[in-house]
Amino acid sequence: MNKEIKLANPRGFCAGVDRAIDIVNRALEIYGPPVYVKHEVVHNKVVVNDLKNRGAVFVEEIDEIPDDSLVIFSAHGVSSEVEETTKARDLNFFDATCPLVTKVHMEVRKHAKANKDIILIGHEGHPEVEGTMGRHINSDNSSIYLVQNEKEAEQIRIKNENELALVTQTTLSVDETKSITEILKKRFPEIQVPKKDDICYATQNRQDAVKQLALESDFMIVVGSKNSSNSNRLKELSEKCGCKSILIDEFSDLDLKDLNNCSNISITAGASAPESKVMEIAKSLEKHFNAKLIENGEDNENIFFKLPPGLR
Repeated sequence: MNKEIKLANPRGFCAGVDRAIDIVNRALEIYGPPVYVKHEVVHNKVVVNDLKNRGAVFVEEIDEIPDDSLVIFSAHGVSSEVEETTKARDLNFFDATCPLVTKVHMEVRKHAKANKDIILIGHEGHPEVEGTMGRHINSDNSSIYLVQNEKEAEQIRIKNENELALVTQTTLSVDETKSITEILKKRFPEIQVPKKDDICYATQNRQDAVKQLALESDFMIVVGSKNSSNSNRLKELSEKCGCKSILIDEFSDLDLKDLNNCSNISITAGASAPESKVMEIAKSLEKHFNAKLIENGEDNENIFFKLPPGLR
């Protein structure tokens, strides 16, 4: 059977991930190892292992970090408490939080200062959600609530329904978030929604590309790690479109027998998956099946986020 392997565009690293990895690499070059990173800088096993080999040390708590060390906050962002604890210990730090996540943090603080209650659409336990909820202030006059799905949107009770604002985690499913938002707008007509959706451009673009390719494919390979929210959303979206899908880090994670009867195979990658790994998987499949490799569409993303001044 003649096989075609289509590569989704855009795919892989977004500007926020590029910046976060560059921050760790530059810090290692300038200051030397060890460099301590609060949480995985991005949710990708390959990237994290590479940085570990270069001297990055990943920790979950600031109190795990020795005095006089250099600290980097992950791309997912941290709570005010984490930042204040870091400053109180006089640790040198760089903030690798994605600027689009920082924008949501600023929205939370702005709404809280205005005495509004806030609903955050997101996944409990995800570090971005923990960081965003940890940026809430003015708890005497403002409350923040987490909504994870349509059922919770239908059932949530709010103290101040007439002074209510909405923010979202940046890596969610666009379609699912839209349906949750519609429920909340119907229940709370006065709710203030973001002027621009908080879901980031890269998440939106990768989901749009997958949605189209899934309709043309027998099998979708999503390159990314199991703890990557945006990678999981790509797999779920492909399956909703009727295309069998798998989320993998390495070529060895594939069972090639699953692909024997598939003539149209597509490959995409979450925003934290390196292009080198995508091409390694694609080239291995091309060689194994003697398949035709095709770039599908164009990557027109040209977003760039600057490094912190101390690392430029």
